[in-house]
Amino acid sequence: MRTLLDPESVSRGLRRVAGEIVERHRGVSGIVIVAVRRGGIGPARELAKRLKELEGRDVPVGTVDITLYRDDAATALPNPKIGPSSIPTSLEHKTVVLVDDVVSTGRTVRAALDALMDYGRPARIELAVVVDRGGRELPVQPDYTVRKAEVLETERVDVVDEAGSLTVIVQPKNAPSVPPKP
Repeated sequence: MRTLLDPESVSRGLRRVAGEIVERHRGVSGIVIVAVRRGGIGPARELAKRLKELEGRDVPVGTVDITLYRDDAATALPNPKIGPSSIPTSLEHKTVVLVDDVVSTGRTVRAALDALMDYGRPARIELAVVVDRGGRELPVQPDYTVRKAEVLETERVDVVDEAGSLTVIVQPKNAPSVPPKP
């Protein structure tokens, strides 16, 4: 196991991403943050905090569970654990910043896009991730990234949330998972 990003680096990166969002949209009006359950929850909370620091106002934050939208749900999930989705406001005509911890193949993002459409039709959806590890199978690219990292096929990237501090580690794929905090 090795540390790719310590808590200070993750926080600094999310502060930069918040600045990019504010600059691109000239503020946070009409922005809704939606975290992909479970890995995107910690980064989404941190991003919302950084946006409030910059703009002085809260941005709605929600979560979306993608379990039943996965293209491998029937084969890879014999006993799926479905969690709640919580969308705090209408997504109609809003800019949704979809937040996840790691993007790789793009399949999680595809599932999240399908899930979001059940809640309305946003004006636009942007993707923010902590780590882009490459390896796309679908044409999905993040709009905002804290860090790009090349890791081996035999490795996994985990964003670990401990008491509100996010750390990014790289470890063997077969190592026990450290579950993100809900």
